[in-house]
Amino acid sequence: MTMALIRKLENYVLLTDIEKHSLLEAETTVRTIDPRLDIACEHDEIDGAILLLEGFACRYRLLPDGRRQILSYMLPGDMCDPRIFLLDHRDHSIASLSRVRIAVWPRKAVLGLTSIYPRITRAFWWCALADEGIIREWLVSLGQRTALERLSHLICELYYRLKAIDLVYADGFDFAVTQAELGDTLGLSAVHVNRTLQDMRRKRLVRMAGRRLTVLNLDALATIAMFKPDYLHLNAKERRQTTLAERREQAAGTA
Repeated sequence: MTMALIRKLENYVLLTDIEKHSLLEAETTVRTIDPRLDIACEHDEIDGAILLLEGFACRYRLLPDGRRQILSYMLPGDMCDPRIFLLDHRDHSIASLSRVRIAVWPRKAVLGLTSIYPRITRAFWWCALADEGIIREWLVSLGQRTALERLSHLICELYYRLKAIDLVYADGFDFAVTQAELGDTLGLSAVHVNRTLQDMRRKRLVRMAGRRLTVLNLDALATIAMFKPDYLHLNAKERRQTTLAERREQAAGTA
């Protein structure tokens, strides 16, 4: 497993040392995949939950005529829904955007963890709810935001999500997504994406150098995008008051 998963889950639920150890030692099959290859395809039979350990990946749907809509980005620590094995077949595809390492959790391993550790189950629920919040926000972008607003919103979202797992440094992050892939994400042509990026550079909102994106003015980006990070639920553990029962569980887990 990976500490990125632990960091992500602890945005939602405080875990004991035993729970963290159980996650890190869970049975998985680890694979390395080159950029822009399918990790899992629509209609595939489902053999377990996929966890991204390193790199960038995306979920997508492909129309019969070849047009693609990217549905979400997967970052280190993200799972493709641990409940997915309840279905017989996958209803979307997952592809690598950079070189990635993934772990596949057999369904028996996921069921074992969730049956023994209720807090891990709750953390998985939080992850699923946060993923649904992201999907709703992307729908708002596609339906209502302008090109500049869409791209600004996406950059703000990625900044906050990557910062939560300690992958933002010097106000920037590694960004393996091409302009064509941004077009598939934002419902824009690659030419329109290029023009929007140029506009953002002129306004000194971002800087692109190779595969690194630096955010020069996060506040201005958030204002343009009307971005509020609440839907990411990244500070839930700070707002949540630990109940007496949870304190007892934590004490028992560390005894």
